Amino acid sequence: MDTPPDSLRAQLVRLLDWEEAHVGFDRAVADIPIDKRGAQPPGCEHSPWQLLEHMRIAQQDILDFSVNRTYAHNLTWPDDYWPKHPAPPDPVAWDDSIADFKADREKLKDLARDEKIDLLTRVPTGKAQQTVLRGILLAADHTTYHVGQLVAVRRVLGIWK
Repeated sequence: MDTPPDSLRAQLVRLLDWEEAHVGFDRAVADIPIDKRGAQPPGCEHSPWQLLEHMRIAQQDILDFSVNRTYAHNLTWPDDYWPKHPAPPDPVAWDDSIADFKADREKLKDLARDEKIDLLTRVPTGKAQQTVLRGILLAADHTTYHVGQLVAVRRVLGIWK
């Protein structure tokens, strides 16, 4: 297959932390007070913690699926993708989840930048249409969806500027 042009690779890197057309992950998780991280307001299905941790878990799984030659899908939907409790177990868990999400996002960016990787090739354990490019796009799309939910929850909680 043909290697995508550098401009596509650069666009994918930008897409992973895009803030041109909507709020990005970094802004959405910034400055949420400790006492609001586990709040689940009426009419909202998830708390800020549940959304954050779900984004982290799903992104890590997509990254692993995209690069791991021995990947095995061991997570059960939805139980393993969503934390059971609305609040983080402690303030460190919140910070660790953000740090882990950002670290995996950087790995996805590195994957997009790596010219030795054919973005249009099938992922190691995937089906024909499950390419590295699809994995990057899926991670970005999934995060964007839940970032929107997080902003909505923050608005209901009165903690969005």
